[in-house]
Amino acid sequence: QVQLEESGGGLVQAGGSLRLSCAASGSIFGCNPMGWHRQTPGSQRELVAAFTSGGNTNYADSVKGRFTISRDNAKNMVYLQMNSLKPEDTAVYYCQCVGLLRNYWGQGTQVTVSS
Repeated sequence: QVQLEESGGGLVQAGGSLRLSCAASGSIFGCNPMGWHRQTPGSQRELVAAFTSGGNTNYADSVKGRFTISRDNAKNMVYLQMNSLKPEDTAVYYCQCVGLLRNYWGQGTQVTVSS
C-alpha cells in the first residue's frame, strides 16, 4: 500500500519556476513507472514526466528541456523541477505510482502560471 501526497504548487508568473514534491508513505522502490501527470478541466490526465523501467525517464514533448524529474528512494520522495513555466502549464499535477497490483495517485497540487 502506497499513499502519495503532492506539495509545492502555487501561482507563478510566466518564466518562473516551481518545484513539486511527492511524498510516499510506503516504499517507492517497487513503483514502475513512477512520475507526474497533469490535468486541466475538461481534459484527460496526461503524462508529464516519469521514471520507467531501468531507471530511464520519459517526458512529454511539451516539457522537454524545461522540466526535470528526480527521486530520492531513501526518503521515498519524487520531485518535479519546473522551469521556464508557461501559462499552458497551468493544471493540477498528480503524482502516480504504478504498483504490482494497482495504480496509486495523490490528491494533486494546483499549478497556475500567469501571463
